[in-house]
Amino acid sequence: MSTFQLYLKLGFEHIINLNGYDHIVFVLALCAGYQFGEVKRLLILITAFTIGHSVTLALSTLNYVLISPGLIEFLIPVTILITALSNLRQPSDRQRYLIYIVVLFFGLIHGLGFSNYLKELLGTEVSIVGPLLAFNLGLEFGQLLILLVYFMVFALSTLLFSMEHLRWKIFISGAAAGIALTIILQHEYIAL
Repeated sequence: MSTFQLYLKLGFEHIINLNGYDHIVFVLALCAGYQFGEVKRLLILITAFTIGHSVTLALSTLNYVLISPGLIEFLIPVTILITALSNLRQPSDRQRYLIYIVVLFFGLIHGLGFSNYLKELLGTEVSIVGPLLAFNLGLEFGQLLILLVYFMVFALSTLLFSMEHLRWKIFISGAAAGIALTIILQHEYIAL
C-alpha cells in the first residue's frame, strides 16, 4: 500500500469510525436540514467542512496552531448541538450563505480534534502535502458515504412510513442534540 493509499484509508476510517461517532453525528445533523432537491447545496456544505478540517490539520501539524485538546473535545459537541438546533428553523436566503461560513468554521474546530494523532503519524514524512491531501480526500469520501446512507434511509422511511421531511428533520436533529448534550455534560472541561 502506498503512502497516499494509507492516508486516504486513514481519512475515510476517521470519518466513519464508530468510536469517533461525533463526526458521523455532525454530518447527520447537517444532512437533516436538507431535502432531496437540496443535495447540491449540502455537498457544498460538506466540502466547506472538509476545507476547514484540512486547513487546521495542516496548520496544527506544522505547529502554527496550538490549542488545548480538552477545549477542542468540548467544542466539537458544541458544533453538533448548534447544527442540530439550527435545523429547527427555516433560514432566510441571506442566512443560507452564512451557513457555509459557519460550517467551514466548524470544520476548523473538528480538524483540530484529530491533529495531534495525525501529527504523530506525519512525523516521519518528508512532505506533509501528499498525506494531508490523501487524508482529506478520504475524509470527503467518508462524508459522502454517510450522506448517501442518510438519504437512502430517509427515502425508505418516506416510502414505507410516509415520513415527511419536517418530522424526519426534527427526529434526526433531536437525536443529534441529545448526543451532543450528553457529550458536553460528560466532558471534564466543564466545571459544574
